[in-house]
Amino acid sequence: MRVADLVFTGGSRGGRAFLSDAARSTARAVAVTDGRISAIGHDLSEMIGPDTEVVDLAGGLLVPGFQDAHVHPVWGGLDMLRCDLSGLATREQYLARIAEYAAEHPDDEWILGGGWQMSAFPGGTPTAADLDTVVPDRPAFLPNRDGHGAWVNSRALALAGITAETPDPADGRIERDAGGAPSGTLHEGAMGLVNRLLPAEPVERLVEALVQGQRYLHSFGVTAWQDAIVGTEYGDAGDPLPAYRAAAATGELTGRVVGALWWDRSRGLEQIEDIVERRAASSVGRFRARSVKIMQDGVAENFTAAMLEPYCDGHGHPREDSGISFVEPELLKEAATRLDALGFTLHFHAIGDRAVRECLDAVEAALLHNGPRGNRHHISHIQVVHPDDVPRFRALDVTANMQMLWATLEPQMVDLTIPFLGDTRSAWQYPFGDLLRSGAVLAAGSDWSVSTPNPLAAMHVAVNRRSAPTEWEGDYPPFLPEQAIDLGTALAAYTSGSAYVNHLDDTGTIAVGMRADLALLDRDPFAHPVEEIGLTEVHGTWVEGVRVYDAADGVAGDSRGRSGGVEAQDLG
Repeated sequence: MRVADLVFTGGSRGGRAFLSDAARSTARAVAVTDGRISAIGHDLSEMIGPDTEVVDLAGGLLVPGFQDAHVHPVWGGLDMLRCDLSGLATREQYLARIAEYAAEHPDDEWILGGGWQMSAFPGGTPTAADLDTVVPDRPAFLPNRDGHGAWVNSRALALAGITAETPDPADGRIERDAGGAPSGTLHEGAMGLVNRLLPAEPVERLVEALVQGQRYLHSFGVTAWQDAIVGTEYGDAGDPLPAYRAAAATGELTGRVVGALWWDRSRGLEQIEDIVERRAASSVGRFRARSVKIMQDGVAENFTAAMLEPYCDGHGHPREDSGISFVEPELLKEAATRLDALGFTLHFHAIGDRAVRECLDAVEAALLHNGPRGNRHHISHIQVVHPDDVPRFRALDVTANMQMLWATLEPQMVDLTIPFLGDTRSAWQYPFGDLLRSGAVLAAGSDWSVSTPNPLAAMHVAVNRRSAPTEWEGDYPPFLPEQAIDLGTALAAYTSGSAYVNHLDDTGTIAVGMRADLALLDRDPFAHPVEEIGLTEVHGTWVEGVRVYDAADGVAGDSRGRSGGVEAQDLG
C-alpha cells in the first residue's frame, strides 16, 4: 500500500471520521495522497512513512469540509474593514462605535459600514437625527445586517436629493416622519438613491476583503461556498466578481467557490446575453460562476417579503400590503426557462410564501419546457412556506437551501416578525422537518455577513430550534419544535447537500477518490447532549489535503460572527 501524505488517526485518545454518506458511516482513520482521500479504515499505520503528516483526532470528529450554500464573504470581509457594528446590540452602542470610527478616519469622504439590528430601534427604523449627532459633517450610509435597509444621515439624504416630495421607488420605500419627510431609513430599492453616489472600491481592496472573509470562513471549517451575489453593483460594497477572478488567478483563493450571477430586476430577458458572457469569463482556478441569483422578494420585517395574504397590523387585523414580487411572475417563468436551457443553476431568494410559490412555479415552467436537465436549482431562506408547496420541492427537484440559524425565537422574531405574520403563517416558518419528511434535498448556508457563518451554531438551532449558547441570550422556548431535524441530517445538509447544489461532486463526503476537503472538530457532537452542539469548535481545516486553518495559530473565528445574534432575513 502506498505511503500517504497525510493520515488522520484516532490514536490512543480516540476520535473518528463522519463520512457523510447515506449510511452515516464512521471510520477510525483516513489517509490522504495527492490531495485526495486514498484510504479509509480502522488502522492505516502501514500508510505512514517518514514524511507523512499524522494528525491525531484526539477525541474529535473529522468531517467533510463544510460548504456554505449562500454567503457573502467579500462583503463580510469589507464590513470587517469598515465601521463594523456587528456584535453590538443597542442604539447607544451603535452611536458610540460610529462616533469612534469617524474620529479614527477623519479623511474618509463617507462613513461606511453597517451590521445594526432592527430590534434595537422602535419599529426597526433608526433616524437621521440620531446619526447626525455623531456624524454631522460627512455623509453616512450604514446598511443593517440583512442588507435590506440602510441608516443614513441628513448629509446623505441631502446629497441624494431625497425630500418629502421624492416618490418611493417601485422596489423600495423611504421611511418618513409624520409630516412625510425622510426620517433616515431606506428600505430595499430606496437604498439605491444613496449608494449610487458612493465611491467605488478598488479591486485590490475587494481582494483584501475576500482574503479576510475567506480566512474567517476557514476558521469555522468552511472549505467551499456559493457567493450569493456576484456580477453586479448591487449594494454599496461593489462587485465581488473581479476580486474572485483576481484571487483565483494568483492562488489566493483557497476555498472552492461558485458565484451566483445577479439577475438585475430593473432589466428584462435582454440581460441573459450579458450573464452568459460573464459566466464564460469567470472560470478561473477554484472559482466558477455557474449560478444565477434571482431575488424574488424582500424581508418580512419591512413588509417587502411577498405574501399570499396581506400582512397583519400587529393586532390581528389585516393591512393593505402583501409585499413585493421583485420579478413579475410571468417574466420569472420565462427567465427561468431560458436560463435552465443554458445550463445555469437557479439560486432564488424567497422569504414569503407567495415568493416561494412563484419560484417553484418558475422551475415547473422550465421543467415542462426543457425537460429534466439536472441543473440543481435551489431556493434560499424559505422562511414562510405554504403547506401545499412543501411537497413540490421534491416533485420539482428543487433543493431547500436552509439558513438554519434563523429558525429560533429571538427579539426580532418576537417583536417584528410574528405580530405582522399572524398565528397561521408564523406556524409555517422554516419547515425543515416537513421538507425532510417530504423527501426534499436539503442544503445549508449562513448568509454571512447577515449572521454568523458558524455551521455548528446553525446546526444547534436546526436540532434544538433554540439559539446556540454562543448566540442570543434569553429564556425562549423552542420555536416550532416539530420542525426540528436530527444532527446527522443537519451535518449532511452542510456538507454533501451543499456540495450537491454547488456541483462539487468530488467533495462533500469522505470516500476514497474524493478531494480531501476536511474539518476537524474539537469534540464529537454526536457523543454529547444536543444542547451542547453549538459549543463545538473547529481545530483545523484542510483544502485538498493542505491545512488552511489551525486553531493553534490563534486565528480562531468568533462564534458570534458578524451577527451578534440571529437575524431572520438576508442580503439576498
